[in-house]
Amino acid sequence: MNEILPQLEQLIEKLLEKNQQLNSEVSSLKEQVGKLIDENETLQLEILESEEKQKETSTALAGLLSKLQSID
Repeated sequence: MNEILPQLEQLIEKLLEKNQQLNSEVSSLKEQVGKLIDENETLQLEILESEEKQKETSTALAGLLSKLQSID
């Protein structure tokens, strides 16, 4: 019994340290997830803007092509 108590205390201490380490890792991962979500939203907005510009360019080119074809 005298040997078991110190071993249990040591094991509990190790478990508490591991728990603290894991909690720290979880916090870090949550922060990374938040940053990635923000980055993803930014990229999605950039894609929408790019698609809009592409449509505008396509419309402008189609208009120019139509004008060129009407010259003939």
